[in-house]
Amino acid sequence: MLRPLKNYLFCILSAVLLALPFTNFNLWIFAWFGFIPFLFVLQNKTPLKAFLLAYFTGVIFWSVVIYWLIHVTVLGTIILILYLSLYFGLFGFIIAPRITGAGKRVLVFIPVVWVLLEFLRSYLLTGFPWAVLGYSQTSNLAVIQIADITGTWGISFLVVLVNMALYMVCFAHPAKNIRKQIALITLTSAAIVLGYGFLKLLHTDKGPSVVQERVAVVQGNIPQELKWDRHAQEYIINKYTGLTHKALNDSPDLIIWPEASWPFLLTGEDILDKKGVEFLDKLNSPLIFGAVTVREGLYYNSAIFSRRNSKSLGIYDKLHLVPFGEYIPLKRAFPFLETIAPIGDITRGNRYAIFSAKNDFSVLICFEDLFPELSRRFVSRGATFLVNITNDAWYKETTAAYQHLQASIMRAVENRVPVIRSANTGISAFIDNKGRVVSLVQDNSGRKIFIEGIASSSMNIVKGNHRTVYNYIGDLFIVFCLFYFIYFLAAPYALPHR
Repeated sequence: MLRPLKNYLFCILSAVLLALPFTNFNLWIFAWFGFIPFLFVLQNKTPLKAFLLAYFTGVIFWSVVIYWLIHVTVLGTIILILYLSLYFGLFGFIIAPRITGAGKRVLVFIPVVWVLLEFLRSYLLTGFPWAVLGYSQTSNLAVIQIADITGTWGISFLVVLVNMALYMVCFAHPAKNIRKQIALITLTSAAIVLGYGFLKLLHTDKGPSVVQERVAVVQGNIPQELKWDRHAQEYIINKYTGLTHKALNDSPDLIIWPEASWPFLLTGEDILDKKGVEFLDKLNSPLIFGAVTVREGLYYNSAIFSRRNSKSLGIYDKLHLVPFGEYIPLKRAFPFLETIAPIGDITRGNRYAIFSAKNDFSVLICFEDLFPELSRRFVSRGATFLVNITNDAWYKETTAAYQHLQASIMRAVENRVPVIRSANTGISAFIDNKGRVVSLVQDNSGRKIFIEGIASSSMNIVKGNHRTVYNYIGDLFIVFCLFYFIYFLAAPYALPHR
């Protein structure tokens, strides 16, 4: 009786330790040993028992991390938690028969399995790359710099590698020579990552290719229940125009409003109504704002760029839509899916738009900053910085906005470009190309969410062809992991029998 209870208590302990960095950025240290109780539990377990224990761990982890989704849909939250926990279950199922191995091959194999499952979760069924383990280190600046080569996956790999090394040394009791090999591999890997990270942090962008762009972000703090209330349209537009006029005092090269900040549906070829035309013509400053546009009977979640006035508009339509939020996957085959969450009927865009204020940039709408390939493609097409406009008001005063910020930080490092966020209720922030949050919207008490305000900052923009290794090669690290996975499983059959 006590042994099964101990197993579940250890699973809960691991789930909480791994979840802590997603509740507070300063708790990143817990990820480096959070797996150890879980790995201890898997000792001598059958694959099925390991799956069930790991699945239970996943349920606890995801319940702590995405509890805020209940503010949108309770049923959808439960279904999503049960689905995401399957990846924890598969992790336990695959590694359990091999966890007692004390060799260096096992040391590498375990993080390889975790990274492959994270990658699968990020893309299968449109993908949910939220709370990727590497995001837990966004406050650990020296460690995350390696993302410009490996992407976030390399950071996830290192975190699991350290966990596995600590577990093997403390609980697997390997031979002395094996223990030395484990220590050598782990310490060498950590030293390379940290050494590279410190070098990157010490490097200063300078020279004729570095220019500055002064940007202002506006955080309207419009309650979700008012966003599409016709009676609140005047209030909303007056709020944004009033804050924008304050932002003009800093003479910005670009002003950014959040996702769907324009409170009217924009329809037709001319797209703007009379009030919109008058406002933009008087503004005389480049502006990006979010709006729902209707063209040829189709609805789009769009970013509208006004270069100087209403006659020079550019439009970007969101490319990666939120399933069960902006569209229903397989709704013709399974009409009951419409009951899971409040559904929009948004059409996917088809163009990677590059806008130009003082410098070229692209826009990521809502959770598009979670998908690294979108940012890579924008930067490879010439964007010198990225803008994320979003509305996280759905999730109330929870950790959701902070977790969303973690993704933007990683996109900045992966591509070595600044990322500037304008969020309806926060967090609106300026992130430099090393992942440092250099400025944000906050009140006098330091509060960052569910406040209104503006912030301005001058960001260093590196012009010319300065693409990172990761931007060029993409997820090649995943290919390495896949080959190692196949090698590990095939090696026992390929070795000659004696």
